[in-house]
Amino acid sequence: KQALLKRNPEAKIISLGVGDTTQPLVPHVAERLAQSALALGTTKGYSGYGPEQGELLLREKIAHKLYHNCIRPHEIFINDGAKSEVGRLQVLFGRDVTIAVQDPSYPVYVDTSVIMGQTRSYDTKLHQYSGITYMLSTPENGFFPQLQEVPRTDLIYFCSPNNPTGTVATRKQLTQLVSFAKKNRSIIIFDSAYAPYIRDPNLPRSIYEIPGANEVAIEVGSFSKMAGFTGVRLGWSIVPDDLLYDDGTPVRTDWHRIHSTFFNNASNIAQQGGIAILDEMGLQQIEQVIDYYLENTRIIKEALEDLGISTYGGSSAPYIWAAFPGRKSWDVFEEILENKQIITTPGSGFGPGGEGFVRFSGLARREEVVEAIERLQPTKSRTEQLIQLT
Repeated sequence: KQALLKRNPEAKIISLGVGDTTQPLVPHVAERLAQSALALGTTKGYSGYGPEQGELLLREKIAHKLYHNCIRPHEIFINDGAKSEVGRLQVLFGRDVTIAVQDPSYPVYVDTSVIMGQTRSYDTKLHQYSGITYMLSTPENGFFPQLQEVPRTDLIYFCSPNNPTGTVATRKQLTQLVSFAKKNRSIIIFDSAYAPYIRDPNLPRSIYEIPGANEVAIEVGSFSKMAGFTGVRLGWSIVPDDLLYDDGTPVRTDWHRIHSTFFNNASNIAQQGGIAILDEMGLQQIEQVIDYYLENTRIIKEALEDLGISTYGGSSAPYIWAAFPGRKSWDVFEEILENKQIITTPGSGFGPGGEGFVRFSGLARREEVVEAIERLQPTKSRTEQLIQLT
């Protein structure tokens, strides 16, 4: 980007790359945040440290509104976002565990494992770390790994709707995953950050919709993409009582200790914002914003397919996974940036399985999406223009 701007200072670059939100907070939530901040400036409204697991009302609303009471408030831990929570979960399980990740997947799963020392070396030929099992997820297998070919690991990271592919695991697929984890005595760390984008009622929004998942899974959720809290920072994790170590002790006990030792919880103001999100008015307003992003995604997806590019995802997530067979992801990225002045995300950044793909994000402003689509149209030669005119 900087090199392009140096060569062409007048370039207007449009970002359809990094998954940051662009729409303002909805009024109901913004008003609650402002009220909470002002209250802290009064004797009556001031509050210091909050409950270790987060405000009880917020946890009750998450359990009721998002999980239909299939999990209980005391199993919920409020945090400052999914990324931070993944790092703390690594501390919980330590450096000696083995892990499996979808390939491609959100880089934080691998990066935090590397920081913890769960890997020993990097294979420059395969472009992956030894000690990590990469569960290849491709169009050929419906973006769901062939579990019968996956060796046993202590932890399994799984994200649905998936970042970066935008695809969603079916109920049947998640049932297979839960059965696989039970058989192998593995723990699934299920990232549901994009669950609010699922519109098909037949697709599961939570791993806990699958019978028995409470015995093998931790779920991590987030208000970031759900409600534009990427800067406010608020999320949650769920560790059910029925999730036990091999010796029968509950994982939740250790997680409570880790959580309360490493973390003093999300700010009081942010948590009040989370409560407002889960009010009826808040839910109605954020649904409109999610619909806005999904419409952006639909526009981009249709435009790419009109150009003959195969795409995946996009209907239940704000991401489109575009295929460029036989090409390097970074080459495609540079070509689009250089020729169209549009930023995308190279697929290889999400793991070896992302090579040959580029991710487009619908988390942009509509006017930028429309202009980007216009730029992506093939440039007609002077002869073609004359023929069309005549």
